[in-house]
Amino acid sequence: MQLFYNSSLHKNSIELNFDTIESRHIVKVLRKKEGDIVYITNGKNLLFKGAINSASEKKCQVQIVEVIPQKQTRNYKVSIAIAPTKNNARFEWFLEKATEIGVDEIYPIICKHSERRVLKLERMQKIIQTAMKQSLQYKLPTLNNLISFKDLISKNTGDQKLIALCEFDKNDLTRNRLFSQIKTGTDVLILIGPEGGFSVDEIKLALQNNFIPVSLGATRLRTETAGIAAVHTISLKNE
Repeated sequence: MQLFYNSSLHKNSIELNFDTIESRHIVKVLRKKEGDIVYITNGKNLLFKGAINSASEKKCQVQIVEVIPQKQTRNYKVSIAIAPTKNNARFEWFLEKATEIGVDEIYPIICKHSERRVLKLERMQKIIQTAMKQSLQYKLPTLNNLISFKDLISKNTGDQKLIALCEFDKNDLTRNRLFSQIKTGTDVLILIGPEGGFSVDEIKLALQNNFIPVSLGATRLRTETAGIAAVHTISLKNE
């Protein structure tokens, strides 16, 4: 199924006019014509079935013939606070793959050792939208504005708050593995630091605010790899 996205749709919508880019894709690339069915989500767990009544490359118009509410696929929420990488492409790769696996909210954080403090949020929003459509999901993850580590820590997000660290000895590493620490069916917020890791003060602040230190394994991971590993592990534990 080809899935489209339009945030303006709501449960009482009766028609939709696609913009020029989407219209051209639908009519010229996908070769859709009048009477054909297309499926659209508004990113809020609603699926819309639409029939094309005007197949123009400049303005493809559909009539909404059915609204199909989607059941919540998860009984838990995954939030990740992660320091953007110096290389934009690597962070964009993380956003794409985390969306495909299943993430609800993303907080880009600025840490003491952060290498990037500016983001192109509009471009990144489009990457998340595309990943949502490609993976046939109907809930769009929330990408927040950049936030400082300190401000993020003060937010009361998640029933279970975790911070991924590398500073474990062999015995502690096994005992503190993320998989064994996750409580199923629980909203989780996990912190992933920059390439230089969290500072000593940041770790202390997190622990003072009831964050639990966890390990992602014996090897040292890049930031974006650690983010993907965390999201996948939480998803796997809840299956």
